[in-house]
Amino acid sequence: MSEARVGLVIEDDQDIRELVRAVLTQAGFDVTVAGSGSEGVKAARILKPDVITLDLGLPDIDGFEVSRQIREFSDAYIVMLTARAEELDTLIGLESGADDYLTKPFRPRELRARIAAMMRRPRSVPDAGESAPVSDRTADAVSDSGNGHYNHNGLELSYASRSVSVDGQELNLTRTEFELLYALLEAGRTVRTKSDLVRRLRDEDYDVGSYISEADERSVEVHMGNLRKKLGDSPQQPRWLQTVRGVGYRLAPGGR
Repeated sequence: MSEARVGLVIEDDQDIRELVRAVLTQAGFDVTVAGSGSEGVKAARILKPDVITLDLGLPDIDGFEVSRQIREFSDAYIVMLTARAEELDTLIGLESGADDYLTKPFRPRELRARIAAMMRRPRSVPDAGESAPVSDRTADAVSDSGNGHYNHNGLELSYASRSVSVDGQELNLTRTEFELLYALLEAGRTVRTKSDLVRRLRDEDYDVGSYISEADERSVEVHMGNLRKKLGDSPQQPRWLQTVRGVGYRLAPGGR
């Protein structure tokens, strides 16, 4: 029997803390709770959780700083829970390393669905001989050597090892950033709409009629902005990530 997945709840409100604990426990996680930011960072370092829910309004250090500190040593999925509805707070949260967010009050079913989608994203090496799906439209933009290994304009991505490097220098991407980059490499010069990418992050292979809000699409924009910064890419003269205004994203042309 496989080890239980580990969940960490960083929340100072006891009622919400116990609600989230119950949601994660029902989803099969071994859950630990922390009532402050510093306690949460310490627990994350020791426990190496698979998923973390993080309140923004903590009593000692705010959730933005907690997320930044955790990202220095952990690639756990981070879901921010916030009572703040302002878009700026949401964007800062995503830029600090969070993968997703929910505004309080939230529905327990929605939290569980978001976490389930995250956990369906691959964490391990594919089976030997198993190739990641490859679009036949990538040939003009990206070199695929099989088993999900891509080379494009000095960028190298290995799906098996979950690694990305640029000109030989390895990058530290969040799992969300990795999934977005992988989706674009798969598609090549075919445009992926923001809605497509939201569904990809939810592990929906096609449009199943689920609701995608402007905030969902905006979160993709923020993650793509973070990815660009880490790649050192220019929106004006892209080497890898090309924005198709009003639609979505695709790879920049090859041969650079």
